[in-house]
Amino acid sequence: MITTKDTHQGMMGKKFDNTFDGMLFMMNGNNHSFWMKNCIIPLDIIYISNNKVSKIHHDCKPCNSEPCERYPGNGDSILEVLGGTCKKYDIKEGDRVYFD
Repeated sequence: MITTKDTHQGMMGKKFDNTFDGMLFMMNGNNHSFWMKNCIIPLDIIYISNNKVSKIHHDCKPCNSEPCERYPGNGDSILEVLGGTCKKYDIKEGDRVYFD
């Protein structure tokens, strides 16, 4: 079971290999703010609301000490992927998202 602490930890300190695709957060409510504290790679943060991309923060850089930049947005799910993924695949705000 995922706890609130797990959600707050997110990608902090996680190590990745070539099998990393991303991390999907299924959220309650719509207003959220993510940060990059203790992450080791840049990430794109994609806010999704009602199966539509509502906000993208591109290439969010890791932060090792506070204050860390916050990346706010509205969404019922948030997808974190490798930095640059959205530009590489032309993912933009307004795109539809489908989950299998």
